[in-house]
Amino acid sequence: MDLSHLQPVIAALHTTPQRLVYEFSGAGSLALWWLHRVAGSSRTVLEATDRYSARSLADLIGHMPTTFVAATTASAMARQAYQRALTLRDNHTPVLGVACTASIATDRRKHGNHRGVVATCDDQRLTLYSLTLVKGHRDRLAEETLVSQLVIHAIGMAWGLDPALPLDLSADDTLTTSWSRPGTLETVAELLAAKVTTVTVYADGHCVANQPVSGALLSGSFNPLHSGHIQLAETAARQLGLPALFELPVINADKGSLTLEEILRRLTQFYGQHTLVLSRAPLFRDKADLFPGSVFVIGYDTAIRLVAPHYYGGVAAMHTALAAIRAAGCRFLVAGRSVEGRFHTLDDVPVPADYQDLFLALPASDFRVDLSSTELRQQAG
Repeated sequence: MDLSHLQPVIAALHTTPQRLVYEFSGAGSLALWWLHRVAGSSRTVLEATDRYSARSLADLIGHMPTTFVAATTASAMARQAYQRALTLRDNHTPVLGVACTASIATDRRKHGNHRGVVATCDDQRLTLYSLTLVKGHRDRLAEETLVSQLVIHAIGMAWGLDPALPLDLSADDTLTTSWSRPGTLETVAELLAAKVTTVTVYADGHCVANQPVSGALLSGSFNPLHSGHIQLAETAARQLGLPALFELPVINADKGSLTLEEILRRLTQFYGQHTLVLSRAPLFRDKADLFPGSVFVIGYDTAIRLVAPHYYGGVAAMHTALAAIRAAGCRFLVAGRSVEGRFHTLDDVPVPADYQDLFLALPASDFRVDLSSTELRQQAG
């Protein structure tokens, strides 16, 4: 690519006081060359290592990764790079660990996607950029160029510079960005592996596994989080006199588990604003076991499914589930929702007589926001 476009960005990086250690595998070598091509790289680069063989990468992170091009691998590489930078810096110079792991076009056909994951790590934040490329759209050099551009972009963003580098992404390429506190990614990975049951992530980014939680819980996919979710949580908190939290199940009863990258992307929406609880509980009966004494804040459409026997496999199974929720001291606060042009409320839900005490209505006069995550995704698309 034309270096003149990158030169002012890299020159700006060289004028900052920060320094970095760079670990890369599979792609990202052009990023190092570009850094050295612009005068002043000795003020930026402390060390860089090409971890091209599997054993070299395993030696860096301390184990042989199950998947080489993954958020967990890039995260581990970036953390090791940061620790190495701490040992190489002078005095208290601020430092950054940078990592890139990628699988791009080569001289043989690859079965998986062509993709790369770039990570940056300092004492406050771990940022991940996950890039998936369309096979056959570019040759190896073009894919290497794009991945290396992403590395330069990530460094600039970590140092408070906005390089605004245009990435030549096609309509079918995908790039997701997420950030977390160092250690959060590993804790979320433990949740996916069922080593912990919940992860509570606070607005400041720190997380706690298996922490007891209760209050008003608004469960959802939050893809995306929008103003309707936030207003509903705030209204529920006022009506109930309880703290309101958001809950994201990482396992969907119909669609399986979310990927680690997707969980982190959705989690990023909450930073600086709200507490989010991650769980492995897709069903409200499971949630009741995890969060006894809670009030689950739901919409009309969810309430309809809660009292539909076919979702349980029969009437008896539905009654068993609702009885277990009651035994856990849990209830439901139901907000109205517009469906096919008509606003429906709890009055439109055929709640069995024996379980009407489990359901409370949130009046439309207190809350009505006709927003849909599905519609927002379609608009964004």
